[in-house]
Amino acid sequence: MFKRLIELDKRFDDIEAEMTKPEVLSNMEEYKKLARERTDIKELVDAYREWRAAKSEHEKTTELLSRESDDEMKALAREELASLEKEMERVEGLLADSLLKKTERHAKSMFLEMRAGTGGEEAALFARDLFASYMKFAERMKWKTEIMSSSPSDLGGFKEVIAVIEGKDAFNILRYESGVHRVQRVPETEAQGRIHTSTITVAVLPEPEELEISINPEEVRVDLFRSSGPGGQHVNTTDSAVRLTHIPTGMVVTCQDEKSQHKNKAKAMRVLRARIKEKMEGEKEQEISDERRKQVGTGDRSERIRTYNFPQGRVTDHRIGLTLYKLQDILNGYIEEMTGPVAAHFRSEALKNG
Repeated sequence: MFKRLIELDKRFDDIEAEMTKPEVLSNMEEYKKLARERTDIKELVDAYREWRAAKSEHEKTTELLSRESDDEMKALAREELASLEKEMERVEGLLADSLLKKTERHAKSMFLEMRAGTGGEEAALFARDLFASYMKFAERMKWKTEIMSSSPSDLGGFKEVIAVIEGKDAFNILRYESGVHRVQRVPETEAQGRIHTSTITVAVLPEPEELEISINPEEVRVDLFRSSGPGGQHVNTTDSAVRLTHIPTGMVVTCQDEKSQHKNKAKAMRVLRARIKEKMEGEKEQEISDERRKQVGTGDRSERIRTYNFPQGRVTDHRIGLTLYKLQDILNGYIEEMTGPVAAHFRSEALKNG
């Protein structure tokens, strides 16, 4: 924890020095950016400096006590030490809470992306069921939701579905749902009653502000085509569906749910912006430390994180070893008994690893 606080303390001084430079004072955008960062860490730095001052006084008083021979002065020094220790403990608690909050990210809205993995039609049906669970939870939390794009399967499941969720702390509550979710059950498509194992992938992405990620229009290829539903049935007779390809990264986003080409393009661009930001941040984390990322935990969508076992009615999160025999409750949108402990675990790990 204190390694991180030392870094923030130095960064605070660096920011203040930067903000006095003529080239920064003449660049209002850069100045505002530094001012926001300064405001963001000031309370934490002030508390750390308060702790550091108390620690310095504690060290001085301890040294004085070791040299003092007068009993009355020794008693006063011990009282002072006890008072300083209480103060240091109080501030340490505040620092720990503040650092935990720093592991959270502020995002007005987020994207929930789900894709059927192994298991074919059964995977698509489970994607539909799990997506419904998240939507029920969002409704209970009074969050605003909107489906951005969906690709239905022949039996009414989802090959892929992307929704935007807007609400207080939505991203921080759901951010650790990213990964591979495995289901073990007898599929609707199975006549002989055999249990199958299927998987879906979930990705949770904060929606960046437009100013955070700038996309050069010349680097995006736009393809238009007709919207279609399951079985190849045409939903639309006009080329309203949009496929965006970001040439530098190869990322592809398709949106066909709206009848308007412009609305589909706008939705697809929002999703593309979030994916590019996630890629940039992932590369940055990789550069900082592969090992640290493993320790803190990832939310990597390639990591198998959870198993839903229907015959036993249980759900297991493999990252923290938590098993709940409340499968039906979770499918009905009561997911907080799973998401809460998982989020607490990762916040704790982030604090330990600075």
